[in-house]
Amino acid sequence: MTDLETREIRRPKFEKKHLILHAVLIAGCVIMLLPFFWMLSTSLKARTDIFADFPPRWIPRTFVWSNYKDAWTSVPFNRFYLNSVFVSVSVTLLQLLTASLAAFAFARLKFKGRDTFFFMYLIALMIPFAILLLPNFLIIRQLGWFDSYLALIIPPAFSAFSTFLMRQYFRSIPLDLDEAARMDGASSLRIWGQIIMPNALPVIGALGVFIFLGNWNSLLWPLVVTNSKEMLTVPVGLTFFQGQYYVRWELLMAGAVIAMLPVLVLYFMAQNWFIKGMSVNAGLKG
Repeated sequence: MTDLETREIRRPKFEKKHLILHAVLIAGCVIMLLPFFWMLSTSLKARTDIFADFPPRWIPRTFVWSNYKDAWTSVPFNRFYLNSVFVSVSVTLLQLLTASLAAFAFARLKFKGRDTFFFMYLIALMIPFAILLLPNFLIIRQLGWFDSYLALIIPPAFSAFSTFLMRQYFRSIPLDLDEAARMDGASSLRIWGQIIMPNALPVIGALGVFIFLGNWNSLLWPLVVTNSKEMLTVPVGLTFFQGQYYVRWELLMAGAVIAMLPVLVLYFMAQNWFIKGMSVNAGLKG
């Protein structure tokens, strides 16, 4: 048998159902990308050209690159960026710390009421954030944290979902490692730091990416607990382009593109973590 015949035998057959599946996936990708194309197109148009044509013109007549400069300079975007980076990174690190410690206790330690406390964590997953918004705001105001970094960082630093996800992953790590470490005199904290955490890097990396993106795009909580321009984050800062009777669409879309750049960079740098995170979720559900 020749090499050509061997390659023909090994080549998978492209069936009709695969063609239909690829067509559906491509159509879905196009539909999801259309808003991003429209955002990019609008950010490069003159104000008078945005709604001048019907059907809409996807390619601007003239590319107005100054929209990006105007969006950056008309509001303190550099301050918004600094706040968003600082808050997102801080929340990510603190949430990974608190969730991993709680997950370690629920997964590896035995104490009275453990299952009851974990059941309460599961109940917390079912409570909508809108219900907790007012109590959290009242607590922040009583503590004197309003319009400060503490208000933006401390409440999101604790997550029942992150604890649940890490607890499920920690349970998959063999208990023999803990027992061997305890025989050598290791404490629970040392087991957490030197055994559990290094073996949980896939879920830690994936969860860290999800936490960062969630806080970078957060709008409602920063909008409620901040007031001055010095404390606003990027999503809240974009609302400055929306007035009561008008919207500066070209500047709003330019600001949205600027705000999206770190997310795209993070995605391309950490796309392997996304895949591992989805694999972890699929394995836990299975």
